[in-house]
Amino acid sequence: MQAGPDTGNGAGAKGPKTAIVLSAGMGKRMRPITATTPKPLVPVAGRTLLDRAFDKLVVAGVETVVVNVYYLADLVEAHALRWPAPPRVLISDERAELLETGGGVVKALPLLGEEPFYLLNSDSTWIEGVRPNLEHLANSFDPQKMDGLLLLSGLVSAVGYDGKGDFVMDADGRLARRAEREVSPFAYVGGAILHPRLFDGAPEGAFSLNRLFDAAIERGTLFGVLMEGIWLHVGTPEAIDAAERAIRDSAA
Repeated sequence: MQAGPDTGNGAGAKGPKTAIVLSAGMGKRMRPITATTPKPLVPVAGRTLLDRAFDKLVVAGVETVVVNVYYLADLVEAHALRWPAPPRVLISDERAELLETGGGVVKALPLLGEEPFYLLNSDSTWIEGVRPNLEHLANSFDPQKMDGLLLLSGLVSAVGYDGKGDFVMDADGRLARRAEREVSPFAYVGGAILHPRLFDGAPEGAFSLNRLFDAAIERGTLFGVLMEGIWLHVGTPEAIDAAERAIRDSAA
């Protein structure tokens, strides 16, 4: 598994040293592929989605990455632990109960430490633009005023996404939810820097990260930054083909 080169002066210098890659979902929309292959291990242009996440974290200078596991957990765990450090890989085991995105991070917090960390969804990747997007996140993150900084894509630069967007953003980057029945210009790509205080008072058990995002919006502490490059939302078998075409076109 070959990592990309260190950028030397961006996220690796100032960004988080820990990360979590959310890898516990059942991938129902990806069936029948995910009947036997967990979604993080689905190959896109010859490289699994999990490895593509790890590639980005290596370039960002991350030293420790937590991978949570539930569905086909043995396969995901074995694959993740074969990654040659850095980063060091730790497993957060959810075999006893699927905790969803929010509960999964809460369970993993003891492994993530007390400093801000990267979060990546394993079913989301992107073709980088001029600079790596995790570097872009790190350079934009202000821990004094942000509980979370989300990586966003414009809808026109997204491949495999057919939603209506997630957020509107003011001139300072502060986020609000799109109004019902409206289309917003920005969709969350499944990459972020989160401060552990975002999870203060979080509920026990399974819950969505959106619950905490909405609370942060109310406090005015959830921000966004527009990604560079092309977002590849790999949620269905058809989206794999579209992502592979985009990767081939970008290399041409």
